[in-house]
Amino acid sequence: MCRNTKRDKIMVITQTPFRMSFFGGGTDFKEFYEEHGGSVLSTSFDKYCYLTVRHLPRFFEYANQITYSIIERINTADEVRHPAVREAMKWLDMHEISIAYEADLPARSGLGTSSSFAVGLLSAFYALKGKHADKRKLADDAIYLERVLCNETGGIQDQIAASYGGFNRIDFDAEGYRVNPIIISKERKEQLNKNLMLFFTGFSRFSSDIAVSQKKATKDKTAELLEMKSLVDTAEDVLTSKTDLTEIGKLLDYTWRLKRGITGEISNDSIDMLYSKALDAGVTGGKLLGAGGGGFMLFYVEEDRQEYIKEKFDDLLYVPFDFENGGTRVIYYKAEDFDLDGIRPR
Repeated sequence: MCRNTKRDKIMVITQTPFRMSFFGGGTDFKEFYEEHGGSVLSTSFDKYCYLTVRHLPRFFEYANQITYSIIERINTADEVRHPAVREAMKWLDMHEISIAYEADLPARSGLGTSSSFAVGLLSAFYALKGKHADKRKLADDAIYLERVLCNETGGIQDQIAASYGGFNRIDFDAEGYRVNPIIISKERKEQLNKNLMLFFTGFSRFSSDIAVSQKKATKDKTAELLEMKSLVDTAEDVLTSKTDLTEIGKLLDYTWRLKRGITGEISNDSIDMLYSKALDAGVTGGKLLGAGGGGFMLFYVEEDRQEYIKEKFDDLLYVPFDFENGGTRVIYYKAEDFDLDGIRPR
């Protein structure tokens, strides 16, 4: 008896931005915000990860293929080594699929890359199933995937920023979270963008490892975290008023000094030397993005000093960027008929 092996095959490509967090990082840990409330000020920017997901024809000895820094060819979800992919496949009952990951910037670099991956993956899975998932659902589901199913320690701002996109204030409490865009003129926002410089330190780390030590320090560092939370209000006041934007640079310097005191794993001698060199060269302020330990350093630099800063840090990779507002989105969706016993798609 010949089985019917013809069915619709769908290919989906999602594009999900990375984020940079300016103020309030660490107050988005559940252990902190459920008792004290939390706030962050962050933006997504025009560097993305891309997830291509499609059904895999039954031509091969394996049922699923996952391509990232390695290639996994396996038959069941339980065999998948990548934690987020494994748990998402099991949760949403995905099988006979090919997943390919590409990104504009490296992983483990302080830009919320793992959460952008989770958001983009879930968005692609829902699209493959023909289901609509709005930004709130994608953020909530990515938080559940990373923090519950994968049991990874960390905050929840990254999943929200990747899903929603834009320049936002995100507030947290025991009831949940609220996303509010920063109301700022186009010209002022563009000037802020121009005054920020992004450099790759060359160091990388697993944010979840640092998050474990940060979680342990939460109770002992409540005063510092409350001060970091208050800087979100201060920064928002600066941005939405006519105050000189140089104050943002000074606030970045202050929040970095607070953050590096939370746990000894956030900075190291090399990063401290790099930051001191930047201040001596005329940087107003800056911070290491993400959990710490390596990745990208963000500096606030007046435009007339930027060429000099590039020269002083010619041993580091300078990454120009622009703020973005779109958040995650499906950029390709196409259905094709495949004869699974045949030779090629038509």
